Amino acid sequence: METPVETPTETPAQTPHVDARQRALPLSVVAVAAATFSVVTTEMLPVGLLTSLASGLGVSDGTAGLTVTLPGVVAALAALLLPVAVRGADRRAVLCGLMLLLGAANLLSALAPSFAVLLAARIVVGLCIGGVWAVAASLAVRLVRAESVGRATAVIFSGIAVASVLGVPAGTFLGELASWRWAFGAVAALGLGVAALLAVVLPALPPSEPVRLGAFPALLRLPRLRVGLIAVALLVVGHFAAYTYVRPVLERVPDVGAGLVSGLLLSYGVAGIAGNFLGGTFAARDPRRALLLISAALAAVVLLLVPAGSSLPVTVALLVAWGLAYGGVSVSSQNWVMAAAPQAREAASALFAGIFNVAIALGALLGGRVADGLGATDVLWLGGGLAALALGVVATAGRGAR
Repeated sequence: METPVETPTETPAQTPHVDARQRALPLSVVAVAAATFSVVTTEMLPVGLLTSLASGLGVSDGTAGLTVTLPGVVAALAALLLPVAVRGADRRAVLCGLMLLLGAANLLSALAPSFAVLLAARIVVGLCIGGVWAVAASLAVRLVRAESVGRATAVIFSGIAVASVLGVPAGTFLGELASWRWAFGAVAALGLGVAALLAVVLPALPPSEPVRLGAFPALLRLPRLRVGLIAVALLVVGHFAAYTYVRPVLERVPDVGAGLVSGLLLSYGVAGIAGNFLGGTFAARDPRRALLLISAALAAVVLLLVPAGSSLPVTVALLVAWGLAYGGVSVSSQNWVMAAAPQAREAASALFAGIFNVAIALGALLGGRVADGLGATDVLWLGGGLAALALGVVATAGRGAR
């Protein structure tokens, strides 16, 4: 029997801010999506710059991967602790402050004289990532009417996929055109711009569900929520173990130069946008089936990339399929979480964001150890195998997890 979580609920019809939010709907949802785009671009920027960043600061590719691992660890803690620390603050003010801090951290990254200073800046980035996701993931229900929540959630989470399409490839291109420092400078300016946009278009968002630390153990007693969190942890660890080192994987393919890598990452990202909206539409009706399909697809395409290394067309097709499948992970998982704990949306979203970011950090760390110890291709075995485990977890959960 599931243990209920005693947390106040809220629907748009119960709040006095409905009319203002409805008038601000288009820009308010887009502004939150811009915030998620900014944090994901910042988080994943080192992926496309890994080789030049490592060379410029005199470290190995595996060590440079800590610029993804460390923010993930910090983000996981921030996602759980920051909502508790700011439980009485207006969520608009929280988001604006986090975006300003993100801009400052990226500026420090651009000017970092050593790898140690860069890692210090990335710690601050992790705080911003965790805080933004903990707050933003559950905002759709406060910005739109009930019938539009699924679509608004997909738009907010589309920031992840659009970051893959525009953010990471643009950062990779700028890094190749100028240097990796200019790429970090560009995302610093982006963060400041998004902070201004949020301040202008978001309505007042007083806290509706004060989050306390005691809510998290109670949430973990919900069987449906546990299944979803375990599955997403396996999927995300597997994905980032492989994707963090996708550049070395692509560079083993004949006729793939530095310029083509940016194009391939762009193709991956375009597919990710499509996967986000397809996954969101499917998961709004049946999150379990959506995660079953996604897990099976990720396991297949990542494992098939191992023997595909000698063929550029096959590699491109599999990379696009990878983007399509992974694009639906975040929004499908969030739909699962919201359905499993509807009476504690912000606390459940904070828990989801914390586990998601732990998984990112663990995936990047495991991938780095495998890449340095065995080789870039072996990270594909790790990623595909964990996706297969996620498939087993969701499948054995049975239809009761719907």
